Amino acid sequence: MSRERRLGLAILATALIVGAALRLWLALHDDGLFYPDEIFQSLEPAHWLAFGYGLLPWEYLDGARSWGLPGLIAGLLELCRAFRLDDPHAYVLVVRLSFCAVGVATAWASWRLARAFGASEPRAAVGAALFALVFPAVYFAPRAMSETACALPATLGFALAVAPGAGRRDRLVGASLLGLAVLLRLQAGVFCAGAALTLAARALRTKRWRPFLECTGTLGLWAFALGLLDRLTWGDWFHTARVYLEFNLISNGAARFGTAPFGYYAQVLWQSCGLAIVAFGLLALLSVRRAPGAFLTAAAFFLLHCFVEHKESRFILPLLPFVGALAALGLEELSRLAPPRVELVAGVVALSWLVPAARLTDHTLGELGQGFSPQSAALDFGGPVDRLLFAAHGRPDLCGLKVEDTHLAWTGGYAYFHRELPLYYPSGPDRASGRYNYVIAPVARARGGAVVAREGDEALIRLGARCSPDAGYWADFRSRRGQGFRDPAPYLRR
Repeated sequence: MSRERRLGLAILATALIVGAALRLWLALHDDGLFYPDEIFQSLEPAHWLAFGYGLLPWEYLDGARSWGLPGLIAGLLELCRAFRLDDPHAYVLVVRLSFCAVGVATAWASWRLARAFGASEPRAAVGAALFALVFPAVYFAPRAMSETACALPATLGFALAVAPGAGRRDRLVGASLLGLAVLLRLQAGVFCAGAALTLAARALRTKRWRPFLECTGTLGLWAFALGLLDRLTWGDWFHTARVYLEFNLISNGAARFGTAPFGYYAQVLWQSCGLAIVAFGLLALLSVRRAPGAFLTAAAFFLLHCFVEHKESRFILPLLPFVGALAALGLEELSRLAPPRVELVAGVVALSWLVPAARLTDHTLGELGQGFSPQSAALDFGGPVDRLLFAAHGRPDLCGLKVEDTHLAWTGGYAYFHRELPLYYPSGPDRASGRYNYVIAPVARARGGAVVAREGDEALIRLGARCSPDAGYWADFRSRRGQGFRDPAPYLRR
């Protein structure tokens, strides 16, 4: 084994091991939320599929989201049930660890993408370290979000499908992975378009159209699969794509959830990554000669999200493994343009800036672009209430639960509660109604009840023995049509 190969493997292994350790620590120590979508557009619909009851937001009433991601998570929940891991704390941890594994694999896919376009192993490993260690990628890793799920197939799929000299099998597998990425998140279609256009441009130069036709043909089959899934689940071909695009592009409905200026993503990347993103971004600019297709695809993905008024920092997570791979190619260019010492210094500096960026306890929600509670610590935001939902699950005498101070959209919902019993909003019936016998509220509001579990200033409080559950609870909430989480989300039971 050559010295260069040993160095590359050492850098890559170190980045992946440290990245995995950071993700594992976070999965074990953070029960909170960054944004409701990480529960209510993935884990909660999956719970509804697997166990037959749960909370569904408007997207899963009007058909603005595919059932692809919740379906995969529901399969994981069914597997947990088969192995008797049907305690919510256990299966939620399994889901988190699965997404952590996807995150580590995505860092490897970034390395694979850089290698596909000619980066040496050490330089590709430096690029992969961006996604392995940078704070946003680590922070969002355990969260069941479509952005983290689609980053792996999008990155690896692009590497296999578009790599110069790729064989037919790699190209077909790569195109299939790109199609899977779209099934998980519609915006990944940008990577599909980038791959197709890159192969088309290459075909115009070489007069070899077979790679382009194989890739686009495979993407067409995956488009058919997406339409078929909508047909089977929503009763209409490509229903989710049409509803989603109409809501976001035509009616600009997403703006009701907040808007941000054009430079929002640049600001958030600077706040959350610091000089690391500057170093890797500058190196990525040097990659345009070696991989123009990959560079333009990444640029298009970034700019298109900048033009959309409603912005959330998690939307551009699939871009980060591309930036790392492009930075590795930039190091290759730097080695051609400057003395080796300059390239070495650039690589070491880029890696060193990842260390402070990955400190998990030093960041606030505002640094990640969340405006709901920007001064709060990003770690375990809302975690005490979610742990009390876990605790409520195990109370045998529980007949109903009310969360008094936190909107249910900012909790783990039925996925964390996991009892087919009424779960009330703060605006629900008062304590005297007798509709429930437990509340989650500040300890100071125990008011004669018995505190049976406590997390910081929040407590699970038993009110008394008398409880008359609302017989019409499920039917009442089934008839309501919520408009996202700014209005109460509807309850549904299969």
